[in-house]
Amino acid sequence: MKKALTTGFASLVMTALLSAPAAALTVEGVDVPDTYSTMDTELKLNGAGTRSKWFMDLYVGGLYVPETIDDGEAVINADEPQAITLHIISGMITSERMTEATLEGFEASTDGDMASIQEDVDQFMAVFEEEITEGDVFDLVYLPGEGVRVLKNGEHKDTVGDLAFKKALFGIWLSDKPAQKDLKEKMLGQR
Repeated sequence: MKKALTTGFASLVMTALLSAPAAALTVEGVDVPDTYSTMDTELKLNGAGTRSKWFMDLYVGGLYVPETIDDGEAVINADEPQAITLHIISGMITSERMTEATLEGFEASTDGDMASIQEDVDQFMAVFEEEITEGDVFDLVYLPGEGVRVLKNGEHKDTVGDLAFKKALFGIWLSDKPAQKDLKEKMLGQR
């Protein structure tokens, strides 16, 4: 009887472990999946970290690529499926603050020259007009020949730009002037 209970319990534990969604890591309580599927392509989690400002954790950012890489410029310039996910973990992020911070990021990643992508930036920023609350998830998915699909909580909101826009957008986190240096390093799997 005891052996049957032990075997049954072990079987139950194994079933639970095998049926649980695979999470590559947990960052600030957010389970960051180890893969991201898009357009018949499975992307791998390259790395994830927390965006903080003034000692407050704001969101968890994850980078998904076809093959792991630790070179930010190579990611920015690659014309291949890639994704960045942003898991909002603070009630301090509002639509206004997200818009302001993202525009600052575009300024930095383009060295202040957004003229060639200004229409795309304006179109992209409209996604942040809706209220943003803790627990929201934004997926920024680049697909060659299509542009950047923008999803909020799994719902497709818009598709924006081309490779030039993607370079500026991904540059917010991965350029030589990233939103936060240690977040860039973690997204690139360097720490």
